[in-house]
Amino acid sequence: MNIEDKVALVTGGARRVGKAIGLALARSGARVLITYNTSAAEAAITVAEINRSGGQASAIQCDQRDLDAIDRLFDRLRLDTARLDILVNNAAIMERKPALEITPDDWSRVMNTNLRGPFFMAQRAAQWMLTTGGGVIVNIADLSALHPWPSYLTHTISKSGVVAMTQTLALALAPSIRVNAIAPGAVLKPDEWSDERWVKMIAALPLRREGTSEDVAEAVLYCVRSDFMTGQTIVIDGGRSLKG
Repeated sequence: MNIEDKVALVTGGARRVGKAIGLALARSGARVLITYNTSAAEAAITVAEINRSGGQASAIQCDQRDLDAIDRLFDRLRLDTARLDILVNNAAIMERKPALEITPDDWSRVMNTNLRGPFFMAQRAAQWMLTTGGGVIVNIADLSALHPWPSYLTHTISKSGVVAMTQTLALALAPSIRVNAIAPGAVLKPDEWSDERWVKMIAALPLRREGTSEDVAEAVLYCVRSDFMTGQTIVIDGGRSLKG
């Protein structure tokens, strides 16, 4: 797909990796729509940055745990634009907790944000895309989906579900809609990690450097542009997964 003049929706696009994805799509010529939940100030900054650079961007609040909120999001988008060509399911949360201490509320919060929400975002986007000639969906998974992290059990399970969802939707929506995923590794230090722990892990990577949000954004652009790829998960981890 040629990205120029396309319309792209990036969930969780206000900050961190989502912001980098939105900026990259805008630089490639797309009109960018971003969602945010609580990061209103950051969303305004991101939108202003894109618009100042000559792009087109707007932001809409949406808590994707709430299916009614997803419906309202798409109802509003249909008032603002005639089509949706690209969906990047980026919004997610990452919670660390011992497996034996996870509560039903913990489980629901993570699964509804990281798996249920992205599925219904994809469903609503696909329904729209099929009326306008097709499109592309890119899901942001995680290295933990392929190499489990027991300290982040709910996150790992939810992102494993994202990979399975990517493969299944790729079959269900072909040939009109392509669906792929990105599985980032050491891109942004988790808030609860010490600097010492992060530096030690980076030093053990084959490439001996941390990744950046821009590395993930470039992979998203590749997924959008690569017309002969669907159902795949691209790992962006500096070689970490090669060492087991």
